[in-house]
Amino acid sequence: MVANQGVSKSRLMRLSDAMRGYVDRGEVAGVVTLVHRHGYEVHSDALGWRDEEARTPIARDTIFRIASMTKPVVSVAALMLLEEGRLRLDDPVDKWLPELADRQVMRDPGGAIDDTYPAARPITVLDLMTHRPGLVSQFADTGPIAAEAAKLHIGNALLLAGSDPEEWLARLGALPLVYDPGARFNYGFATDVLGFLVGRISGMLLEDFLGARLFAPLGMVDTGFHVARDKRARLSVAHMPDPLTGKRALVDRPESSPWALQQSVPSGSAGLVSTADDYAKFGLMLRDGRASNGERLLSRKTIELMTTDFLTQEQRNMLFLGFDMWSARGFGLGVSIVDRLAGQYGLGSVGRFGWGGAFGTTWFNDPQEDLTAVMMIQLLVGPLSPKIEADFGNLLYQAIDD
Repeated sequence: MVANQGVSKSRLMRLSDAMRGYVDRGEVAGVVTLVHRHGYEVHSDALGWRDEEARTPIARDTIFRIASMTKPVVSVAALMLLEEGRLRLDDPVDKWLPELADRQVMRDPGGAIDDTYPAARPITVLDLMTHRPGLVSQFADTGPIAAEAAKLHIGNALLLAGSDPEEWLARLGALPLVYDPGARFNYGFATDVLGFLVGRISGMLLEDFLGARLFAPLGMVDTGFHVARDKRARLSVAHMPDPLTGKRALVDRPESSPWALQQSVPSGSAGLVSTADDYAKFGLMLRDGRASNGERLLSRKTIELMTTDFLTQEQRNMLFLGFDMWSARGFGLGVSIVDRLAGQYGLGSVGRFGWGGAFGTTWFNDPQEDLTAVMMIQLLVGPLSPKIEADFGNLLYQAIDD
């Protein structure tokens, strides 16, 4: 930790106290927070328990299921291929993913699967990166198509079910689209498909591409699609709110976790595990496109494009999984970007970008304040996550004193 970099250590105690309060009240088992400003670490906390029942304390090197925080990582992988001239955003994906060629679209997303019409155009790379390919969503769609989508994932819909990526893509490709490509933001399998596109274009398995091109250069030694046996003791226990009582209920333990197993079909949408320090290295790279040793991984202009809103106003007027997500922000290439402070009900900056995960993990970069911030908990989907995320942001920003 180097100097204070314009952040008050005494005011940061408010952040620590608030996070400790969540643990003391039993709302979360443990929380790790990590903040960098101007590239220097200015705050870190590891509070509570990795395994509350065993009384094992949480630590900075605790490994977390980061769910949808996988999406920005895979999006950067695709942008690396763009920088090499191996894909363009407006390229139809058909030539690499013939399983998704000649799409049919359901006339009624909740109706009969065989009542379709030809898609107006092919799915493009941009459609995948902005969640607008028209693919069925395991989270948002209902009716007969939802029952078919359920066969593509396991358990909590965060991991994929299948024998290999080719078999999985073939089953997805056998289903019609629920919307025309580009028409609607429909959050689901799009980044999974993007990950397999990266694999097809690069000629590598997605996990090998990420390992060679991102994780190794950045020193992300604890990030991957499964937790190796010698690291399994560092994987946090995960909980979810009981729908009747609201209290935490156990949902996943390290010794029986699907994240402890090598995945046959790795999910580019939600499959990664990581630590706060590892993910901070990824966030710090997105300040200027460079690893800590100076190696350039992305162009500054690519990051500018990545953090530009691509949604139409009509799409921003639509709810996101039942929430008013887009009144304060738009969506770029794998990340959301704040562009209206009044809509977010909290402290922040225009231009702040990032994304969170279903287990309550969150990350953002704030270019105006030169902040990179990561918060890790393991509480699967519930009303608490937005509250603790808001407290994390507010109590971090109030500590800025330059």
